[in-house]
Amino acid sequence: MIKLISFKICPFVQRVTAALTAKQIPFEIEYIKLNAKPQWFLDLAPNGQVPVLITESGQPLFESDAIIEYIEDEYGPLEGGVSNEQRAQDRAWSYLGAKNYLGQCGTMRSKDKQTFTERSEKLIAAFAKVENKLTGNTQFFKSNELSNVDIAWLPLLHRAAIVKKYTDYDFLDGLPKTQMWQQNVLASLAIEGTVSEDFEPLFRDFYLTNTYLSNVLAVSQG
Repeated sequence: MIKLISFKICPFVQRVTAALTAKQIPFEIEYIKLNAKPQWFLDLAPNGQVPVLITESGQPLFESDAIIEYIEDEYGPLEGGVSNEQRAQDRAWSYLGAKNYLGQCGTMRSKDKQTFTERSEKLIAAFAKVENKLTGNTQFFKSNELSNVDIAWLPLLHRAAIVKKYTDYDFLDGLPKTQMWQQNVLASLAIEGTVSEDFEPLFRDFYLTNTYLSNVLAVSQG
């Protein structure tokens, strides 16, 4: 069985677990602490980062982009009949999503309103590009069939939904097509299968405690 080495609130890992979940590929997962990485993990991951996927033959793979491509190559594409041109488009939009993971994390960790506002500009601009791309006539990014683009943006959409749930702050404010897309993507997967059982409390402790968003949370709770 496939094995993943993970950190519990890492968006890059969730992208991989979501791809495996969407394809109904069984996997097991082992969590490590990023501030105390074991040597055996560093021996597997030249970049020292999660996720690491151990294939059924025991080969360790690192870098989420490469892991996603391996899953496609090994277990078949999530969609059928995708042209090379469309596949390149899908990879580009997937890359646009994934390159904002750390930006969203940094934004949510901001300590004051000014820093939060400045850091959120790039992320909100990326969501605005999605808004312009979406037609509003399909359930997912490009059709009524889940694609790798939806999977790549899932971590961003999921974290935005949790922030809104607890603080009423919405990264997708004023983007109705993106908000509907968010609802559809989150409803399409068993989200609990893509994160650890204690994901939300860990997320709240890390991003909604001693941050600007924690002040928003305090105000919303009145």
